This record gives sequence, structure tokens and C-alpha cells, in this order.
Amino acid sequence: MIASNIFRWIGSLFTDLLFLPFDWLRLTVANADLGWWISNAVNWFFLLVLLVLFAYWMGESRRFVKEGTEDRA
Repeated sequence: MIASNIFRWIGSLFTDLLFLPFDWLRLTVANADLGWWISNAVNWFFLLVLLVLFAYWMGESRRFVKEGTEDRA
């Protein structure tokens, strides 16, 4: 019973609160003149964050290989 209520609360949190900006984008901004570009700006932002994190990860990997502390098991 408690687990069911927790999952319902999580579902309510996402649908009623955390997805509100995306609903606003979908219903109002997407129908404007530059709606497609503004809506896709969110995707480009996420892609940029992903690329920055990937570059950091590869830099750290290169550093471990240079130091010889990489686990090659």
C-alpha cells in the first residue's frame, strides 16, 4: 500500500509539476513564429551539456592512461 502511494506521488510530481515547462512549450511557444527553433533549443542545450561532459570524461581517461593508473583488468 505504501509503495503504491509512493509511485503515485512520483508520477504526480512529474506530470503535475516537473513537466509544466514542457507543456508550456508545447501549447504556447510551439505555435508561435519561431516555435520550432525555441522548442528545439532545449534539445540543443542538452546535447551541449552531453558533449561537454563527454569531453571531460575523455580528458580524465587520457590522464589516467598517461599516469598508468588505469585498471585494464
